[in-house]
Amino acid sequence: MASPAHARPDPALSDLALLDAYSRAVVTAVEMVGPSVVKIDAPAASIDSTSRRRRQGAAGSGSGFVFTPDGLILTNSHVVSGARAADVSLADGRTLHADVLGTDADTDLGVLRVSAADLIVASLGDSTRLRPGQLVIAIGNPYGFEHTVTTGVVSALGRALRARTGRLMENLIQTDAALNPGNSGGPLVTSAGEVIGVNTAVILGGQGISFAVPIDTAKRVVSDLIAHGRVRRSYIGIAGQDAKISHNLARILGLPSDAGVLVASLVVGGPASRAGIREGDVIVEADGVAITRVDDLHRLLTERQIGRSIAISVVRDGKRLVLRVTAQETP
Repeated sequence: MASPAHARPDPALSDLALLDAYSRAVVTAVEMVGPSVVKIDAPAASIDSTSRRRRQGAAGSGSGFVFTPDGLILTNSHVVSGARAADVSLADGRTLHADVLGTDADTDLGVLRVSAADLIVASLGDSTRLRPGQLVIAIGNPYGFEHTVTTGVVSALGRALRARTGRLMENLIQTDAALNPGNSGGPLVTSAGEVIGVNTAVILGGQGISFAVPIDTAKRVVSDLIAHGRVRRSYIGIAGQDAKISHNLARILGLPSDAGVLVASLVVGGPASRAGIREGDVIVEADGVAITRVDDLHRLLTERQIGRSIAISVVRDGKRLVLRVTAQETP
């Protein structure tokens, strides 16, 4: 008969201990961040098809969270799109007026401000330290059910998804935490109670695949939204589409790739038009960077390029030309 000292641990007790530790971690994180999570109700702007003027439509609803003691709230751009103000419901039952300070549809982020005392502030973490398989917790208001908690894991990092503007949102966090309409703008939280993402999108029919904007991206965007009400970016005044170049022509011209961006149309009097770029040109390089798709051009045209002269290589009539375009701030 085995002595008690050599008895094997009961697997059931071991599993219970793990589940208890998991539950405590989730409860602690929710107690830390939950009071900072808010419900946002904003009037949705629409376009009158006859007068072409903006008008206020039905209210939209989503989530957000307080991230500074002076009342700044982070949410999704699409939650407050077209609105100048919104009603914000706090976890303690208060309903406050909030001003929309700015939105950026390209990253689906927005910032609001409320004036109130005794606000609970969420702690922002470091999304660069995330690892696949890490426990994450989402808090929000799905379908109007306030302060709902769901859990999951980081299922992948570095994902990309199209924003409503058509621009590519990159480095997104993919999670399997169950999210639904109304969770948009709510925090994605670690077991340590730190916000590492802003929940932004759900893949319908994707078996629980959801995405969040990394908090490190949000930190960069927020400063611009507070200062300017928007994120400043540059543009050259073209509408383009991905295009292929024959292998032989690419080899003869010494191109970095057999792909580029076809100039489908130009803004009249815009930077590209003034520089001599024409419809039908294929942009293959800009500022020394190979341009193989429209997204490459978007990545290049940041605030740093405003007012700069950029060397742009195009293929035209079987020849490679270099034109200099002075980028302007996006209107």
